[in-house]
Amino acid sequence: MTLLRRSLTTLTAATLVATFVACSTNPTTGRSEFNMLSREEEIALGAEASPELKAEFGGAVKKPEVNAYITELGQKLAAVTEGENPSLPWEFTLLDSDVINAFALPGGKVFISKGLANRMKNEAELAAVLGHEVGHVTARHTNNQMTRQVLVGGAAAVAASVLAETTDSQEIQQIAPLALNIGGQTLLLRYSRNQELEADALGMRYMVRNGWDPKGALGVMQILDQAMSNDRGMEFLSTHPYPKTRIDAINEQLSGEYAYTQNNPEYTLGAESFQRRYLSKMAASGAPTGGIFAIAQPATWCALCASGEHADEANTAEKVIAAE
Repeated sequence: MTLLRRSLTTLTAATLVATFVACSTNPTTGRSEFNMLSREEEIALGAEASPELKAEFGGAVKKPEVNAYITELGQKLAAVTEGENPSLPWEFTLLDSDVINAFALPGGKVFISKGLANRMKNEAELAAVLGHEVGHVTARHTNNQMTRQVLVGGAAAVAASVLAETTDSQEIQQIAPLALNIGGQTLLLRYSRNQELEADALGMRYMVRNGWDPKGALGVMQILDQAMSNDRGMEFLSTHPYPKTRIDAINEQLSGEYAYTQNNPEYTLGAESFQRRYLSKMAASGAPTGGIFAIAQPATWCALCASGEHADEANTAEKVIAAE
């Protein structure tokens, strides 16, 4: 088979596959996207994975008042999301784990560890993290990543086959699949970082709609930045943008789109409320609160996109949501 014929065959096959995948416009992002998963499938997937994931992180904190507070804030954020998202079966869980993390499952299951929440200073920071995770759900990042993995994986396999068949070099035939796979994984990682930045922006959107000062998002990133080691490696091959990258993006929004919220009494940090309804309740149980992020790999925050090489605790989540 000639190279042209193989290419046409591949293109035809890809077109046929695409016709079986629904396409719609996401009301949150305004993008037209392929839907590997329907709304019902996302809800079912999240519901199936939630119990095992919750158990792996120590279960929910056994403090009804604190759990009610987390749920209250989360539901406020979910209520101002776009389209049919407010009607998702949203659940917000404070995990009894000192691992510093937060993550979401498709269909509206959102988790935050006490290890992360205990180190916050105000309600706006908590809302920023919960809003970030809500943004992953409303932007359908799991669906998008699964779609990309299918398309990139298929393209890499076809390209490797074509390259191997059209060269006489044994060395090229041997390294072609590996090289193309690395290229595909790098593409997926780039999308992952973009999704993190998008989730940051969506979290700020939902915060502002509820009257929280979006500066809370900056507070969370500054804590992350302080905790990062000096050995940062290459950001290009990181699953997450460095906190500095995210801080720059947040500052740009604070001075632009959300400039009207700054020094505006209508938008609050909620430090007193957070102290009264969260920190004091957790301190009463002997849980350490405040201080600096005590974690070796703070960039693994948000297990939706964590990889196994960074977070052993996210293994279950990776299997379920095709983590990047």
